[in-house]
Amino acid sequence: MMGHKPVMIKKPFLFTCAAMLAALPLSAQAPAQPEFPAPSEIVAKANVKDWAAIAPSDLLVMDLAPLNGKVRRVVIQLVHGPFSLGWVGNIRKLAAAKWWDGTSINRVQDNYVAQWGDATEKKALPEGLATVPESEYVTEDFVGRPFYSLKGSWRDSYSHDTGFYRGWPIAFGKEGYWPVHCYGMVGVGRNLSPDTGTGAELYTVIGHAPRHLDRNIALVGRVIEGIEHLSSLPRGTGALGFYEKEEERVPILSVRLGNEIEGLPAYEYLSTEIASFAAYADARANRRDAFFIKPAGGADVCNIPVPVRRKAG
Repeated sequence: MMGHKPVMIKKPFLFTCAAMLAALPLSAQAPAQPEFPAPSEIVAKANVKDWAAIAPSDLLVMDLAPLNGKVRRVVIQLVHGPFSLGWVGNIRKLAAAKWWDGTSINRVQDNYVAQWGDATEKKALPEGLATVPESEYVTEDFVGRPFYSLKGSWRDSYSHDTGFYRGWPIAFGKEGYWPVHCYGMVGVGRNLSPDTGTGAELYTVIGHAPRHLDRNIALVGRVIEGIEHLSSLPRGTGALGFYEKEEERVPILSVRLGNEIEGLPAYEYLSTEIASFAAYADARANRRDAFFIKPAGGADVCNIPVPVRRKAG
């Protein structure tokens, strides 16, 4: 029987094919795979002009007692008007009066909040604090204001629509617009309705976003640096996570507005009104970078944290 002879391909032919392939125009070759940058990569490449400055006077700086010789500083950005104006005004007065000096972190509830103020509830408040009505939890003063809407990319269970206004997570419905309880947001502790709190008792969210609190408690800011000094604290063993013993509480050394702090870094946030943020929000809603297999197709407003950084230089 005659066997089939193996087909021999000479090396010059291989070289010629490779050379020809390399010489083909790009459009004639296999299409290049599209690149889908991760959200962090989009933020890193954002133009300097895409970042908006945070005024030092809009910062609240809380210094806790050091731990193992290390400084513990928490920096809070106060919310912009038209939201929570009465409470923010009270907070400015409390900071000017140095009212929080000598108070403490007195409640840490797992997957919920860390709360601070006067644990004795006997410290006199400064004069001139406003009594803010419950109607101020929501504002209708929003005509003509820039709003980045997430409608269409995700259905919100707590509102008609969500999005961002000047860097803040916002929701709206028939009543108007309101800030929402995302991780790191700062709110005003209060007693039963109709009490709305003065702003002397504050908390920050350290767990899953408790959106059921929206429109029930005033939101006045967000932690932009140092959240770890609150989220990592031992959980309180009392009801609602309150510390039962005085020695468990974390002393607050001082709370000041940022323009009173010498050497405080300048901070800025990625503007929510520009193309870089739109690309960032889309990347958060539809992860297509190398690690991910299936894009989610949308994102909750609290899953699109607005990038905040120290200003370079």
